[in-house]
Amino acid sequence: MTKRGRIIVFLKLYTNCHFERSEKSKLKKNILKPIGTHNYFVYVITNFSKTVLYTGVCNDIRRRLFEHECNMKLGNETFAAKYNCCFLIYCERFQYIEHAIAREKQIKKYSRFKKEELINAENPTWRFMNDDFN
Repeated sequence: MTKRGRIIVFLKLYTNCHFERSEKSKLKKNILKPIGTHNYFVYVITNFSKTVLYTGVCNDIRRRLFEHECNMKLGNETFAAKYNCCFLIYCERFQYIEHAIAREKQIKKYSRFKKEELINAENPTWRFMNDDFN
C-alpha cells in the first residue's frame, strides 16, 4: 500500500475529528471524570511563513496535527489545508472539554494582534512545536 493509500485509510477511520463535540460526548457530560484522565487542547497552528493563524480544539493533539498535515497533502477543502497550516505554535491543556471550547471561542474572537501577543508570551520565537508532541 502506498503512503497516500495509508493516509486515506487513516482518515476514513477518523472521520469525526471532534469527538468531544459529538452527540455521544454530550451524553457522557454528567458522568464524573477522574482527575488527570482527560486531556483537551486548544491550539494555534500556522503555515511555514507564519502568515495565517488557525485556532482549534481537540482531545489528541498528536492525532489532530497529523490530520491537519494529511488534509493539506490530500488537498482537502478545509481552512487549514487551503492555507497550508500544520505547524503548531501555541497550545493550552484543559481537563474539561467545556473549558477548552470556551477558551477556543475566546481566542477565535481575538484580533490578529492579540493572538500574536498570546503566542509571544509563551513562544516568543514562534518555534514550531510539533516535535514536542511526538
